[in-house]
Amino acid sequence: MDPLFYKLVRPLLFLFMKVVYRPTILGREHIPTKGPVVLAGNHTNNFDCLLLIASTKRCIHFLAKDSLYKGWKKPIFKHMGIIPVNRKIHDKSVIPKAKEVLSTQGVVGIFPEGTFNQTDDIVMPFKIGAVKISSEIGCPIVPFAIVGKYQPFKKGLLISFGRPMDIGDDLEKENKRLMDEVSKHIIKYKEK
Repeated sequence: MDPLFYKLVRPLLFLFMKVVYRPTILGREHIPTKGPVVLAGNHTNNFDCLLLIASTKRCIHFLAKDSLYKGWKKPIFKHMGIIPVNRKIHDKSVIPKAKEVLSTQGVVGIFPEGTFNQTDDIVMPFKIGAVKISSEIGCPIVPFAIVGKYQPFKKGLLISFGRPMDIGDDLEKENKRLMDEVSKHIIKYKEK
């Protein structure tokens, strides 16, 4: 990752999101200003990464499908610190790469659903990677929930960050707890 490139691009993305999509950002103070942390939440749109980038000044390394790492897009996503994931296989290279970022006090962004939720369920079942990475490194997860639509020049888009969660050894239980926390935020803000 090129931190200088990220630092140059982030203000532009922040301005783009603020002017075009006008998101409400709640709980930003729950994102630690330093130290390793995993940001994990629901996935609604391709712009979700931009919304997260606009929500914190910290550099976020996102787990993302490896097709973004091909062709003309590769240099851009490489400099933005994307960790490519081959979703066709159980990609064993992902967790070590994420742990490497966290071991240098970095931030990893994960959408545990693995893809956009196009079901009627509040969230789709979470894959266990976020809690596994957090448990193995011993860093917290900050859950987030994205609610609303990306409608240009209209209000209604919201991201809410929950309090940091310390992850225990029972990964199945912790994965459900993370899923429940994200769902709780979605339900809370969908009702408004």
